[in-house]
Amino acid sequence: MWLSKYGRGWMEKPVAYVVNGLHRLGITPNAVTYTGFLLTIITAVVLATGSFVWGAVLLLVASLLDLIDGSLARATAQSSTFGAFLDSTLDRYSESVTFLALAWYYSGIAGSQWHLMLIFLTVVGSLMVSYTRARAEALSIECKEGWMQRPERIALLILGLFTGWILPVLALMAVLTNFTAGQRIYQVYWKIQQSEQARNAAVLAAPKDKQPA
Repeated sequence: MWLSKYGRGWMEKPVAYVVNGLHRLGITPNAVTYTGFLLTIITAVVLATGSFVWGAVLLLVASLLDLIDGSLARATAQSSTFGAFLDSTLDRYSESVTFLALAWYYSGIAGSQWHLMLIFLTVVGSLMVSYTRARAEALSIECKEGWMQRPERIALLILGLFTGWILPVLALMAVLTNFTAGQRIYQVYWKIQQSEQARNAAVLAAPKDKQPA
């Protein structure tokens, strides 16, 4: 929640310098998106071998590219509906392949059932956080609430990889991703209720000859 709300502000000036440089080189936002996704696949290969520190470094770079592509699109007036769709879709694949790599690594280690279960719960929670927002927006309802959005998930995972605290980080992510999905479900329910109450109140307040039969 904090990174999603304030993190982009902290990174605004450094990202602007990078964006200007990429624009001068003629690099497109979609090219940055594809590069970030390719780097995520490389990161997954590294994580699958158990090289968590190097994986954390690569994941950090990939996450910065994910931040840059949208800024580049806005700064160069290259924003497009497909670009936004592509970015969101590859974000989901990026998270999935990262956790798949961790699952691959821990599947070869005896006694890692807890790791595998928490990875599964985290993936489900992460996908549901994204799905609830997408489904709400399809209903024309803004849905950006929640503690464990994508920036927080990536930052927490990088922290776990750097420190080696994988199990507690996975446990925290498994709980908070699904809690965030629950937050969004409640927020959508509350907004729909508010909208319906306002509409019903407007109908009751209207003159009788203008009320629906």
